Amino acid sequence: METTFEIERRIKKYLDRDKTGIRRELLKILLEDKKFTTDEILAKLSEKGFVINLRGVSAMVGLISARFGILKTELGEKNRYYLKREYKEVLRNILEGQK
Repeated sequence: METTFEIERRIKKYLDRDKTGIRRELLKILLEDKKFTTDEILAKLSEKGFVINLRGVSAMVGLISARFGILKTELGEKNRYYLKREYKEVLRNILEGQK
């Protein structure tokens, strides 16, 4: 299992390569303490003015889930993704510290 320090390092590196702000916005959405389908995430990102398609959202969610291990998936007709409780403060601190 990854240490919190290693996860923080990876998330910071991921955000350092965020040229448009979309990665930061996706992580902020996940901090809302709700469960989201990729369609719902796409709608929220689109509302914020980001131009992305469903495939792009799915790729970002998949990468966050696989590389960082901070998401849980609720399987169903449409999978729903949510942030694991133990990473909520870690993620909030990273986003607040990297404005």
